[in-house]
Amino acid sequence: MERAVLDYYAELWNAKWPYNDKDKESYWGFCLTMGSTEGNLYGMWNGRDYLGGKKILIDEQLVMRSGVMVSSPRFVYQKAVLPADSPNAYTPIAFFSEDTHYSISKAMTMLSIQTFYAEGEEKYPGECPLNNGTWPAEVPSHESGAMNIDSLSVLVEFFASRGYPIIVCFNYGTTFKGAYDDVSYACRKLKPILEKYNLLERDVTYGDNQTDKRTGFWFHVDGALGAAYMPFIEMAYLSSRVATKGPTFDFRLPMVHSIAMSGHKWIGAPVPCGVFMTRVKYQMLPPEIPEYIGSPDTTFAGSRNGLSPMLLWDNIARHSYEDQIQKALDLEQLAAYAEDKLLYLQNEVLHTDLFVARTKLALTVRFKRANEKLCRKYSLSNEDLGGRRFSHIFLMEHVTTELVDQLIEDLSLEDAFAPQEDVMTFTVDPSVRASTKNRVAFVPSEGRGFHG
Repeated sequence: MERAVLDYYAELWNAKWPYNDKDKESYWGFCLTMGSTEGNLYGMWNGRDYLGGKKILIDEQLVMRSGVMVSSPRFVYQKAVLPADSPNAYTPIAFFSEDTHYSISKAMTMLSIQTFYAEGEEKYPGECPLNNGTWPAEVPSHESGAMNIDSLSVLVEFFASRGYPIIVCFNYGTTFKGAYDDVSYACRKLKPILEKYNLLERDVTYGDNQTDKRTGFWFHVDGALGAAYMPFIEMAYLSSRVATKGPTFDFRLPMVHSIAMSGHKWIGAPVPCGVFMTRVKYQMLPPEIPEYIGSPDTTFAGSRNGLSPMLLWDNIARHSYEDQIQKALDLEQLAAYAEDKLLYLQNEVLHTDLFVARTKLALTVRFKRANEKLCRKYSLSNEDLGGRRFSHIFLMEHVTTELVDQLIEDLSLEDAFAPQEDVMTFTVDPSVRASTKNRVAFVPSEGRGFHG
């Protein structure tokens, strides 16, 4: 069942399939127990070690078996020789936007991956090519929630020019605004920069005579919702059933290394599940010695929940592409309905700005934060953005027009919205303030669906 699920998503994401361990261009992946957080963590781990010049090599050791000393294989996790003229060659630097899910910041901390902010603050204070020299915590986003690719390219060039390999985590359906990073444009924008600084492809040397050809960058797509949903919008677009589609994000782009998605979002699985996928050539695998081992442990968790692939398999077995396309169109229509109803409430009923906004093709609509009673009643997620307090709704299969109408009716009542003047301000006691030295990353404690 897992292999069938992986083949399905490999085809959906335009990867070479079926899986063939002898074909370096074919896909490799596994079904997730945790959802995209697990996929993101694995993708960042894979990217860190790939760019860090690490490789699993083989050595031998003498061991006692049945009273006899025999030679046995021993795996060695080895790091490449650091070039004398490039001290940063195996120090990957991570970039992600201010709308990125908090699991990416968590992954940076767990894996000790340097973010551009941390490295900039530590080694290049006041030298940021943006913001008059002040390093932003994350890559700026547009109002829509999509990453500002032009800002990304400026930041990437700063570090690429100093020999750092590059990790970029793109979003395809951000947590709060539902935005889709333009991965295709990012690839076009960053390719000449990476080529200029010899990061499009480079030699990685181990010892005296072992050399790999590797990219000097790793592009990961966190497609928790969008990677499973937007391919069907593209199919609808190609059959002239919808006017627009999202930017290309999948393995049609040769520069994309890995993708993760969550099954408990789009298909609505009752437990966390999902898919991680990359190409065979990017796996960090030990040498093949089948006479000694049956199969190396190549997943993140080791023991995994077998129910997860069964739920994914059941969904795709029951629903054709046409079913999935119609479901996607129905939910797009429902999101547009909710947006129209909120705009009507804003413009024709209350005659006050409710901050109503919907990013193009998003299944979420955001608006002025509701009061605590309504947030609990409708399980609304909240976030403070740019000095304004927002709630949002996600339009998934459980939502009906009747439920939207009920929310609108409640929002039309007196005191339905939370006071905007309650936007949190906080002053840190100097005795406990974090030092500006040796910072690794900011750890989000609010926003991005993390609270509320």
